[in-house]
Amino acid sequence: MAVTLKDIARHVGVSVTTVSRALGGYDDVAETTRQKILRAAEELGYYPSVTARQLQKQRTDTIGFVIPTFGPRFSDPFFSELLAGIGNEAARHNFDLLVCTRSPDSPEEEEAYRRLVDGRRVDGMLVVRTRVDDPRLSFLKQRHFPFVAFGRSHADENSPYLDVDGHHGLYQAVRHLIDLGHRRIAYISAPLNLTFALHRLQGYRDALQEGGLKYDEELVHVGYLTEEDGYQAAHRLLALDRPPTAIAVANDLMALGAMRAAHERGLTVGRDVAITGFDDIPLAAHAHPPLTTVRQPIYEIGRRICQMLIQIITGEPLDNYHLILEPTLILRQSSGPAQ
Repeated sequence: MAVTLKDIARHVGVSVTTVSRALGGYDDVAETTRQKILRAAEELGYYPSVTARQLQKQRTDTIGFVIPTFGPRFSDPFFSELLAGIGNEAARHNFDLLVCTRSPDSPEEEEAYRRLVDGRRVDGMLVVRTRVDDPRLSFLKQRHFPFVAFGRSHADENSPYLDVDGHHGLYQAVRHLIDLGHRRIAYISAPLNLTFALHRLQGYRDALQEGGLKYDEELVHVGYLTEEDGYQAAHRLLALDRPPTAIAVANDLMALGAMRAAHERGLTVGRDVAITGFDDIPLAAHAHPPLTTVRQPIYEIGRRICQMLIQIITGEPLDNYHLILEPTLILRQSSGPAQ
């Protein structure tokens, strides 16, 4: 049976009102009495009513996160790392995390936001994989609801966000391939309605231009960030009359799919074709061969966007409303010199 305020009052020998005010932090309770009450609450195993606490603070102490992914569950290791950072930071501040998955740009995704926000089931929202014209951000701004985005959006560049310089990351990867002697470099892009996809595509184009290479639309394919999409795109690229000697990919999961396609065609990745990714998920270092990739600190990103949102919810000022992190090129065996 749950311990009540009345049980603590009986144990200490004071009124229920005194117990309530002592546990609520009011300063009209003598310090010696407060300490006796706190000790008794701990000894008896008292836990305050979540509902009562929420009514008092007018908060749920819960953060909402709708993961934009296709299918009934998420299988992208990127989100596992991100969730670990978010969840640990939320727990550090005694916040809970309410997570669901919805297909992006779907009526189900819109309904999930409405249910969480209009139903006041959470105090704030984390938004990831921002879109060029993002209805999620427009909805949250219209509702004056706290949120932090991982990624910029053309629809709203004034709201709080953390982002990674995807342009520079892809530029580094392609310049690395050019320095290895590759002159026919393909690119498997993320969907171009995602803001980060545009930045990374521009990094690819700028690296080609500075390397004296022409942009060729035949060498650019778009995938939905899944391993299967990378696999299919790489098969099409490697079947060209003049196949690429290198493939830069917008995320690691598609890069792993591209590596599988190359293996199936009898090619040795790192020797016959070079492949690079982006993210540095844990699987990248254990691929065969290990994947050259652009590292963004996924766990730290999750932790920091959660920290920013909690600061907004609790009324603490943010040091920076807009943060852009620099990614790092990680060289491994999947990117060898051109033959």
